[in-house]
Amino acid sequence: MSALDEPLHKLVGDRTAKVLADSLKLHTTGDLLYHFPRRYAERGELTRLDDLEVDEHVTVVARIEKVTVIPFRQRRGNRLEVVVTDGSGRLTLTFFNQAWREKELRPGARGMFAGKVGAFQRVRQLANPDYQLLDADEGSGAAERFAGRLIPVYPASAQAPSWKIAQCVEVALDSMAATGWEGVGEPLPPQLRADRELLPLPEALERIHRPRAQVDVAMARSRLKWDEAFVLQVALARRRAADRALPAVARTAPAGGLLDAFDARLPFTLTEGQRQVSAEIFADLAQEHPMHRLLQGEVGSGKTMVGLRAMLAVVDTGGQAVLLAPTEVLAQQHHRSITEMMGDLAEGGMIGGSELGTKVRLLTGSTGTAARRQTLLDLVTGEAGIVVGTHALIEDKVRFHDLGLVVVDEQHRFGVEQRDALRAKGDRPPHLLVMTATPIPRTVAMTVFGDLETSVLDQLPSGRSPIASHVVPALEKPNFLARAWERVREEVAKGHQAYVVCPRIGDEEDDPKARRKTRRAAEPDLEEVDEGAEADAEERRPPLAVLEVAERLRGGPLAGLRVEVLHGRMPPEAKDEVMRRFAAGELDVLVATTVIEVGVNVPNSTVMVIMDADRFGVSQLHQLRGRVGRGSAPGLCLLVSDMPAGTAARARLDAVAGTLDGFQLSRIDLEQRREGDVLGQAQSGVRSSLKVLSVLQDEDVIAAAREEAARLVADDPDLTRHPDLASALESLLDEERAEYLEKG
Repeated sequence: MSALDEPLHKLVGDRTAKVLADSLKLHTTGDLLYHFPRRYAERGELTRLDDLEVDEHVTVVARIEKVTVIPFRQRRGNRLEVVVTDGSGRLTLTFFNQAWREKELRPGARGMFAGKVGAFQRVRQLANPDYQLLDADEGSGAAERFAGRLIPVYPASAQAPSWKIAQCVEVALDSMAATGWEGVGEPLPPQLRADRELLPLPEALERIHRPRAQVDVAMARSRLKWDEAFVLQVALARRRAADRALPAVARTAPAGGLLDAFDARLPFTLTEGQRQVSAEIFADLAQEHPMHRLLQGEVGSGKTMVGLRAMLAVVDTGGQAVLLAPTEVLAQQHHRSITEMMGDLAEGGMIGGSELGTKVRLLTGSTGTAARRQTLLDLVTGEAGIVVGTHALIEDKVRFHDLGLVVVDEQHRFGVEQRDALRAKGDRPPHLLVMTATPIPRTVAMTVFGDLETSVLDQLPSGRSPIASHVVPALEKPNFLARAWERVREEVAKGHQAYVVCPRIGDEEDDPKARRKTRRAAEPDLEEVDEGAEADAEERRPPLAVLEVAERLRGGPLAGLRVEVLHGRMPPEAKDEVMRRFAAGELDVLVATTVIEVGVNVPNSTVMVIMDADRFGVSQLHQLRGRVGRGSAPGLCLLVSDMPAGTAARARLDAVAGTLDGFQLSRIDLEQRREGDVLGQAQSGVRSSLKVLSVLQDEDVIAAAREEAARLVADDPDLTRHPDLASALESLLDEERAEYLEKG
């Protein structure tokens, strides 16, 4: 066992170890040494008391003259006032609620005191200063060393403050140094370290916790970034190598089949981007190992068409294809648009169906018993070449004749296990195509880290119109909101339609907590306010609700228009009927939750008003906006918010209004959320496994590490000649992350 795996209680005692474990999840010496400072405070030069300037960071050497504990008058607590002198002047040190320090800060004791000079009632003071008492025989050398040091400031908790963590780290470093860092391996190969001029690992850990100057911090961070990037890249390179070793059925569509018949009927020509991406996918499908491709496309770039052509190619080879959608509304929409595009090619084996055709089935949680039974039969016999569905496709009862391709729409809406359960239904691993419009943090990270092959669709089909986006500050300028409703009426008068989106349904029980948070609706429809969009104010009114807003609009600014509601808790038939009527132009305004976020395609819709827009995340807003401007008339998206200018939420809205580039917005989203755990299932950055490496700032390190890792894995696939790297990999890939990599 490495010394880094030593339990902390052996190092710092049971009580301290329990505090570190409970409040910061630090259990071993390694956990503690990899708990890096988030910043460094500078003590400043040694300064005489009569030379002190307010707002300067200083270190003074002085003798304690007087110590007083003063209770607060209006509230519980106290402050400890310590007056010190160096013969040239006096300075007050103030400690809040730390009366216990009176025992060691005795009059007559001499020490070094460091902090930022402030003034209270015209008296210069240091508040809660850092200090070290000096023995009588310690001279100026100790003071110079103390003054010059950078003070590490650690991510801390109330139970484990930064200074306490620093003390524990000092003990750990001394203990490791005493054993010569015995058992601590070197994950980076010697040649790589030499080429990149990187510090040895023990020295990097020593310098990041005990830097003498900022250059030490920079050198340590450079080395530790390489550790993170390289070990991850090796994990991903081995995963790719294992993927290439897996057997899959090569799927090459024969000429004159279903795909050719479909292409011949298209009433438009594919964009250059669609043709190029299709070629990349067909090349992958022709391989005898599973495709593992991410298709990133701007909202409205025609991803579904590319996905459908891939599915038809697989059906041409005798296989079956699945399109997995995150919501019932979207699954129904996909099924409807696919069957409409295919016409009689979607009626294989049925009266009036094309002899080249296949059956296209829909399977969701609300599919009726008879239809479900028929669909399951068609899948197991191979009659149905294509099935569109939701999580219902993952149930144990669902069996396939020959599953060849899984297409996942909006990948971030599925748990990893759900996707894997579906892939496991093939006799041999099926090919996988993941489609997403705005990559979200883990997708961005995985893409940068190169676990997925990537295709990009950034060209909009001809006939699509640009979308203008504006923030509507409802509290600051109520007349702007009134004008927004006028714009809706103007569009309807031109024969167009509108969406109004709200974060809440409005039929919940009156649970104040649920009303305030509005995080997730109770159904698997994933109508949710994005985790990246937390409110900037703690106490706010409940989010606006579909049912209330629809009522207000019918009786107010949109009176006389045909206004209907759509949300995830409506019965499936009712949802489908509302969508059908809206698509047919029988409704003017649809007031909905985020159930319309992805895939809903009504080209006649030209305006979208998003209420409480600050309660949604960047990706969601971009997706929602993509529902308008899908026809020849220009689109308009109005982001209504009560948040004042200057807040983080308002800055997020300004960013969305300022660009239509989904790739740029995904970077903003990543910055907002912190970087998701690259190998884990966490969607936001709360559990980030990246301590010093930044997916956004360190792309050059990641790219270089990817090349080095690919070379090493090609040369030593099992890492038999790199045991320290293999150990580092093992500790990075705890059970959950390893499983994620295994399942891909």
